[in-house]
Amino acid sequence: MQGWLTTTWEPNWRSFRYFVLYRLLLGGLCLLGLLFPSEWNVRLNLLPSALLYTLVGAYFAAMVSGYFLARFWQQHFNFQLSFQVLADVLVISVLMFIAGGVSSGLGLVLLISLAAASLVGQGRLVLFYAALATLAALMSQSFGILYRGFDPGSIVQAGFLSAGYFATAILARLLGQRIMINEDLARRRGIALDNQIRINQRVVERMQDGVLIVAPDGQVVRYNPMAARLLGLPSVAGQLAANAPTLAAGLAHWLAGGNDTLLFFGAGNSELGARFESTASTDGDVLIFVEDVGRIKEQAKQLKLAALGRLTASIAHEIRNPLSAISHASELLHEERRGEIFERLLRIIGDNTARLDRIVSDVLELGRQNQAQVEAIALREFLGNFAVELLANENLPASTIALDVPPGKMICFDRSHLHQVLWNLVGNALRHASRGPGSVRIVFAGEDVPGRVELHVIDDGPGVPEALRDQIFEPFFTTHTLGTGLGLFIARELCVANGGALVLKAGGGGGHFIVSGRSDTCQSAVANDAPAAS
Repeated sequence: MQGWLTTTWEPNWRSFRYFVLYRLLLGGLCLLGLLFPSEWNVRLNLLPSALLYTLVGAYFAAMVSGYFLARFWQQHFNFQLSFQVLADVLVISVLMFIAGGVSSGLGLVLLISLAAASLVGQGRLVLFYAALATLAALMSQSFGILYRGFDPGSIVQAGFLSAGYFATAILARLLGQRIMINEDLARRRGIALDNQIRINQRVVERMQDGVLIVAPDGQVVRYNPMAARLLGLPSVAGQLAANAPTLAAGLAHWLAGGNDTLLFFGAGNSELGARFESTASTDGDVLIFVEDVGRIKEQAKQLKLAALGRLTASIAHEIRNPLSAISHASELLHEERRGEIFERLLRIIGDNTARLDRIVSDVLELGRQNQAQVEAIALREFLGNFAVELLANENLPASTIALDVPPGKMICFDRSHLHQVLWNLVGNALRHASRGPGSVRIVFAGEDVPGRVELHVIDDGPGVPEALRDQIFEPFFTTHTLGTGLGLFIARELCVANGGALVLKAGGGGGHFIVSGRSDTCQSAVANDAPAAS
C-alpha cells in the first residue's frame, strides 16, 4: 500500500482510550504480581524489592493519569500517545533486564503495545516507536551481557525480537490505515445514505399520490400524508382491512393473481384509483399507489377547457365581423315593409343573430378574465343596489327579491366579478321562479367556517332536475332556448378566481345556489385559495 507514512490521518481518541485501558490493566497486573508469594515469581526473577515496588507503582500511576488525560483532556494526541509508549518501553525494558533479558519473554509484551500504538498512530511515529523499543531491547540485553553475565548469544535473540518490533509496527500501521480508510468510506456513505433517505422521505411526503407499504398479513407498515388524507387513515393505521376494506379486498384479489389496479371510493366519497406493485424486500411487502381520480379528471377537464377556450375565442373573433354584417343587413331589410311573412323571417334572423352575438360575447369574456382585484365589500349595501338595478332591468316590483343580510357583513371579492356572478344566478332564478313577492331570496349564511361567508340564492321554482345536476356547470350546456350555456360556467370560474366557490345545493323544492368567499385577509385571498381551487 503506497503512502502509508504520509496518508491522511485523524486522531482516534476512542481507540486510544481502549489502548490506555489495556495498559492500565497491564500495570495493575504487574503491581498485583508483586503481591503473589515469592515462589510464584521465581521463574521471572522478579522478587519483591523496594526498587521494583517503586518502578511498578510509578508505572501504574502513569497509566492512571494517562487514562484520565485521554478521557477528559483530548488534546495533543501524538504527545499523549508517545508518552504512553515511552513509559511502556522504559518500564518493560527495565523489568526485562531484572528478569534475565530476552529469555524471560517479557519483551513480547512490547509487541502488543507497539501493535496497539501503530493502529492509532501516524506513520513516522510508528517507526520511531519501533526504533525506540529496538534500542531499549538491545541496550538492556547488552548491559546484561556486560554486567550480569547474560549469555552473549542472547544478543541474536534480541536482534530477532527487534526485527519483530519493526514488523509488528509496520503491519499494524498498514492494518490501521486500511481500517481508517474503510471507516471514512463507511462514514461518507452513511452520510450520503442519510441524505438520500431524507430526500426520498420529503419527495414521498410531497407526492400528489398516496403511497402505502403493506405487509403480506395486511398490516400497514408505512404511508405518506397524502395516503392518510385520501383514505382517512388514523395516526396508527394497523390492519388495512380495518381502515380501507375495499382496498384490502383489492389487494387480496391481486395477490391471488387478479388485476393490479382498482377503482374505489375513499374518504369523503372521493373517487380513487389504486395500483399494486411487489417489492424486492425480504419481508414480501407490497407497495400500493393511491391516486385521486377526481383530481386527475378535473385537471384533464381544465386542460380541455383551456384548449376549447383558445379555439372558441379564435373562432368568435372570426364570427363577430360577418355576424355584425348580417345584423346590419337585417335591420336595413326591416325598414322595407313587405308583408307579415317577410317580417317573421326578419325576426327569426334578428333573434338568432342576437343569440349568436351573446355566445360570442360570453366566449370572449372567458378569454378576457383578468386577475381579480379583491376588496372588502359591504354585502347589505351592495346587494340592495344590485337588486334595484336588476329589478329595474326586468321591470319587476321591488318585493320580488327578498334580502336577508345582517348589517356589517363583508366579503372579499372583486366587485365587478361578484356583480356578474349574482346577475347570472339571480337572473336564472327569476326566469324559473313565480316572480311573486319573495320568490327569489338572497340569504347570508352564518360563518360556520372561520373566515368564510356564504350567499345563498334561492328561488321557488321547480329546481334543477336530478339528472341535470352534474351538467349545469359544463360550458355550452343550457335548457333555455335563448341561452348560451356559458353563464354558470363563467360564474363558477369567477368565484374560483376570487378564492371562493359556487355550488348547487342538493335537495329543496327550488333552485338553491351557494356563493362562498372569504371575509378576512382580502389582500391574500386569491394568492392563498385560487391555485388550490383550480
